[in-house]
Amino acid sequence: MPSTFEELGLSEATLKALGELGYEEPTPIQDRTIRVLLEGADVIAQAQTGTGKTAAFALPIIEKIETTSRTPQALVLTPTRELAMQVAEAFHSYSKHHRISVLPVYGGQPIDRQLRALDRGVQVVVGTPGRVFDHIRRGTLQLGQVRTVVLDEADEMLDMGFIEDIEAILKATPYTRQTALFSATMPAPIVKLAQQYMHEPQRITVESEQKTLPQIRQVYYEVGRRDKFEVLARILDFEQPTSAIIFCRTKLEVDSLGERLTARAYPAETLHGDLNQTQRDRVMDRFRSGQVELLVATDVAARGLDIELVSHVINYDIPLDPDSYVHRIGRTGRAGRAGVAVTLVTPRERRLWDMIQRTTGSSLQRMRLPTIADVIARRREAFKETLREAIAQDGLEPYTILAESMSDEFSPTELAAAAFKLLLGPTPDETDDRLAEPEPMERDRGQRPEGKRRERNQMGPERGMTRLYIDVGREDGVRPGDLVGAIANEADIPGRSIGAIELYDHFSLVDVPSNQVKNVLNALKGTRIRNRKVTPSIAKPVRTRS
Repeated sequence: MPSTFEELGLSEATLKALGELGYEEPTPIQDRTIRVLLEGADVIAQAQTGTGKTAAFALPIIEKIETTSRTPQALVLTPTRELAMQVAEAFHSYSKHHRISVLPVYGGQPIDRQLRALDRGVQVVVGTPGRVFDHIRRGTLQLGQVRTVVLDEADEMLDMGFIEDIEAILKATPYTRQTALFSATMPAPIVKLAQQYMHEPQRITVESEQKTLPQIRQVYYEVGRRDKFEVLARILDFEQPTSAIIFCRTKLEVDSLGERLTARAYPAETLHGDLNQTQRDRVMDRFRSGQVELLVATDVAARGLDIELVSHVINYDIPLDPDSYVHRIGRTGRAGRAGVAVTLVTPRERRLWDMIQRTTGSSLQRMRLPTIADVIARRREAFKETLREAIAQDGLEPYTILAESMSDEFSPTELAAAAFKLLLGPTPDETDDRLAEPEPMERDRGQRPEGKRRERNQMGPERGMTRLYIDVGREDGVRPGDLVGAIANEADIPGRSIGAIELYDHFSLVDVPSNQVKNVLNALKGTRIRNRKVTPSIAKPVRTRS
């Protein structure tokens, strides 16, 4: 029977990190390798990429690090800089509750940055053989205290001609070190290397299990890291999900993305481990009832959710392993319904994404970013479909009589066009400011735009809306999501019906449906927002500046 992570003897700090990442039980390679490495034996593991081997060697290393020493105690060699960055990121995630420093070293990155980090002291070095050997020759990387060396994807490193560098690096480490070799294949040079540099290694062989989800349409977009939010916004406008779960890796990213979506008028709630049960129930009730269309969540927070009508799953942050990917996208396409899984892939994550595709055995389609014209066309088609459904339903008789009474004066086309204009506004689709090309965003120091919820002019609210003055603002710590949540909850109106929000230092302006003004004013009177009691009123129709 497979073990649990607790049964493998991992520390509470490591178990906490794994829980927050959504890891439920060890994969076969982890189950068989972690216990052997913790016992101090050398290991030769034959396993394909995608079996969870990074955690298989990273977790035992983390457990053995002496945190009071700032010298390199573990060295991981990888064939490419992309894999080095991926492995280093995994170490950071697994060791978030330990005091451990990890440094990736590879070519193509300014060496002075690596020199400064090495001078400060690091405990785990992850790098390509060429750059690691370069540091050894320079005298900037001392391996005399290294306890564990890992050769990750050893066959690929040998194919790339790194055999001499690898041997030189191994000779620079203590003879008493522990060595773990991971390779998909075992050609003769790998066997010879193991015989020469390893001590009675234990052999572990694990086959990759292919996972498929054929009923779900799986697509991905290649995107720059800084452009992810704008790409997400365009995808949401194009896909028009009826309900979607958007996955992020961390609680901070969940909160940040939830705020930014709310500020752009996308009805969103957030779900992560810091929410108590009452808050979690409130969020899930709003999502299940359709009051909000988007649920931004971490893997661990979404564990165990049973929601049948999820039209889309969006991986805003790519999962770290195939199992997490399968678990995530399995939230859609339930009960025989169609589902869509969308993944945003940055250049640094390309290798990880390729591995996920191979392991899942799925045919994943790369998509181009929809243009504004694409979004407008999709919305018009959706509106046409809504009209077709309305025509197919009963209850049109009063409207038919009205249309016939005006048929002598206007053509059917003119009547329909006028009705559409009243329903959609003077210039449908093109006036939706979410479709405007995004303004440059403040990217330094993680700043986020806090002002408008929709980029409308400040002369007044849109048709059918009334602007309210609420006497709390940025200085009180108020965010757009706080205002939307308070109005939606207290006045019992859908969050999507709330219009533009403008935040100022000491007050806020919020557009609400004109037919709900009295209800909202009464509901908010005396309500606390960010622990400040508010007194709302109808805003004066004058232009304001921050």
